[in-house]
Amino acid sequence: MNNTAIAASGLRKSYGDKKVLDGIDLNIAAGSIFSLLGPNGAGKTTTVNVLTTLARPDDGTARIAGFDLATQAREVRASIGVTGQFAAVDDLLTGAENLRLMADLHRLRGAEATRVVTGLLERFDLEAAAGKPASTYSGGMRRKLDLAMTLVTRPRIVFLDEPTTGLDPRSRRTMWDIVRELTAEGVTIFLTTQYLEEADQLADHIAVLDQGRIVAEGTADELKRRVPGSHIRLRFTDLAELDAAAAVLPAGTRDDEALALNVPGDGGSKALRALLDRLADHSLEAADVSIHTPDLDDVFLALTGHATTEAEAQ
Repeated sequence: MNNTAIAASGLRKSYGDKKVLDGIDLNIAAGSIFSLLGPNGAGKTTTVNVLTTLARPDDGTARIAGFDLATQAREVRASIGVTGQFAAVDDLLTGAENLRLMADLHRLRGAEATRVVTGLLERFDLEAAAGKPASTYSGGMRRKLDLAMTLVTRPRIVFLDEPTTGLDPRSRRTMWDIVRELTAEGVTIFLTTQYLEEADQLADHIAVLDQGRIVAEGTADELKRRVPGSHIRLRFTDLAELDAAAAVLPAGTRDDEALALNVPGDGGSKALRALLDRLADHSLEAADVSIHTPDLDDVFLALTGHATTEAEAQ
């Protein structure tokens, strides 16, 4: 596979009169974590369904792991793994039996199947529960087992459709660690999520999907800089220095109690250097300098006009 794991151009999908995808373009580097952010109904799951051959696009083209989505669907399926929004485990089977079933479906036999199952149980810390029915597993254990089943065939690209929805914070962070380990091994992760912290923590590249269109994309820092509200906070040792700095930087907003001045800026090194040079020209020096940028909640609200499901719940 070359350096591009997923390349898509002009993907469109409608259900009846409802246009779900309206011209999606993607270029995802191999071995990276890509996150598709969006509210409920934005088209995230439909995008995953199209890219994993579960739904046919009405228009557009895509190559997955170097294979054409339309003409090489079998090769695409052999190169990918998919973990959906809900854990696809059989509650009547034990953890080990679920993994063995997946191995059987992919025609892994004998010693090879045993090695794969044993290795995945160990990797996901499920050895102690391997002989217990999946119905007795916690939500976090079920998600780990679900992902382990996805990895039986060692896919080059893994699609994770809101994999941590409903998990407690500890289980969510465990999943994050597993995702990071996979990319360290060269696996490409396509992650859909409503959790902005998740995208902020994991993603090398983020795209914001709203009403079937990608309205912005970039790194988390690049997206944050697009939203007004970034500022540089300068803290001084006494009120006289704050007064002098406020006179030099009239665009700043004073915080007399904290002896601080908040000056609008994009947080980039060029803006920061210019600001400090201005202070130095007047023999002023801040005791403390910090850069504050909007978080992804602010970005999401500015781009889509509404908060994420997570923010609304809070």
